[in-house]
Amino acid sequence: MAIATASPIVSDREWNAHVLAQLAGGKLTQEQALAQLKTAPKSNGGPLSLKQSEKGAVSVYGLQRMPVTLYAEQWERLFGFAEEVKGFIKSHPDLARKQRS
Repeated sequence: MAIATASPIVSDREWNAHVLAQLAGGKLTQEQALAQLKTAPKSNGGPLSLKQSEKGAVSVYGLQRMPVTLYAEQWERLFGFAEEVKGFIKSHPDLARKQRS
């Protein structure tokens, strides 16, 4: 049986669907498919993108299920606070756990 190889697949969901399709098509055994799913590199949800909202705010897509939307002034304020956020994350590793995959 052939092993599924990495391809230009963008998200974890698409990779999982690809591996399952290989399994359904008989190209992978169940054990091979499970190994592929367990060892596949995890992405951070795919590429990020920007859009302007209807009300003129900037929305970032790809961080989570819903977009993060702020007005330009709010983004500037957040960027100015970035070092404090980084320091907080470093000093509180128990609170800043990784997101669920």
